[in-house]
Amino acid sequence: MNQLQLFLPCAAGVEDYLAPEVQRITGLPSHDVQKQRGGVALRASWRDALLLNLHSRLAQRVLLLLSYTEYRSEQDLYRAASEVAWEVWFTPRESIKVEVTAQHSPLTSLNFAALKIKDAVCDRFRDKANGVRPDVNTQWPDVRIYTHLTTDSCSLYIDTSGEPLFKRGWREDKGDAPLKETLAAAMLAASGWADGTADLLPLYDPCCGSGTIAIEAAQMACNIAPGSLRRFAFEKYLPYQKHVWDAIKAEAHAAEIIRTAGQKPIIFGSDVAHRMVDFAQRNAQRAGVADVIEFRGGDALQRMPPCDVPGVMLLNPPYGERIEVAGVAKGAQHAGFEPDAQQGRFGARELVQTENGGEFFSQLATHWKKNYPGWTAWVLTPDLKLPGKMRLKESRRVPMWNGPIECRMFRFDMVAGKMGSDHPAKSGSDHRERSGRVL
Repeated sequence: MNQLQLFLPCAAGVEDYLAPEVQRITGLPSHDVQKQRGGVALRASWRDALLLNLHSRLAQRVLLLLSYTEYRSEQDLYRAASEVAWEVWFTPRESIKVEVTAQHSPLTSLNFAALKIKDAVCDRFRDKANGVRPDVNTQWPDVRIYTHLTTDSCSLYIDTSGEPLFKRGWREDKGDAPLKETLAAAMLAASGWADGTADLLPLYDPCCGSGTIAIEAAQMACNIAPGSLRRFAFEKYLPYQKHVWDAIKAEAHAAEIIRTAGQKPIIFGSDVAHRMVDFAQRNAQRAGVADVIEFRGGDALQRMPPCDVPGVMLLNPPYGERIEVAGVAKGAQHAGFEPDAQQGRFGARELVQTENGGEFFSQLATHWKKNYPGWTAWVLTPDLKLPGKMRLKESRRVPMWNGPIECRMFRFDMVAGKMGSDHPAKSGSDHRERSGRVL
């Protein structure tokens, strides 16, 4: 159990942040942690797999590679799966689910490929366990088996996480299209807010929704392990030892930073919908950081800085496939609902904006330039023309994906008395993006 091959998938563009996180959690040298497309691979121990599940904020799962072979047909997949010692990892009492992803695979049906792998797993157990085989459960399986196919190679993984790692265990109240916790952590990593090189600056999300960014930041500030409130698939696997896992969790709990009484918060969030503010406060309570964050209601175009010291604004405004830019859930306007404070994400002043949000973002930039001198604002958006709409020149742009939506994180530095160019910010030679890195 000390020479395992692990793979941690992540959103595209997050590999550069995930690799150092993996090194920090495991203590492994950099040459043992390899960035790959869509994730990070490493040779590690079973204990490392448990640590990564508990502490990783950026990974989607922690997968354990059990087989890597070449293939040409579905029968090759059956043979590869039948040669894996599944009985070392779980018993036939556990239910299973097989999922297949592929890049340029010659196979015509991935569903049939998954069926052949499932048959191989069940047939092996039938041979090894006196005819007893595991059941299939496609909704809530005990064991998830992942298969990745390329043109000629097949990788078989067992998932040690269970539910995806963005499910931290504290979110019970949420609004429309909530931001995933792993994406919020990636935004924080890209901004450098908690890079450990200096005291934390104030952090403010002026459209906090159910509080994802603020809560993720507060847990980082308090050194609370993101997986401390949830269960994992590995707890049902044969190598699992409860006393080892309890000791790992106790060590993580002992490392948490306890706030002193009366200490002022440095993390803030606001939303025009008081319902969302209530959601955020309840989520923060469950996450153990209610006393670290100050949530308030307020229009993004009217809210003044939450503290006297300039800091960092980090926001993911509603857009396109998430929520219409005007702040109304898709379909609500056509159903006759008024975009009031209970439904909108910003406020009534947005209703005068153009369909693509140009007028709102222009007003937001004016508000920031007037009232937020010295602040740095990071905005995640799929709109590559956002700097032009805000008439601001971005100082950085970071490629990032929100699920299937390709986005950019734009950094704007607020300088008192100086508005950005009246013309759209130029791209190309000024801000080149190469291999997901910021130049």
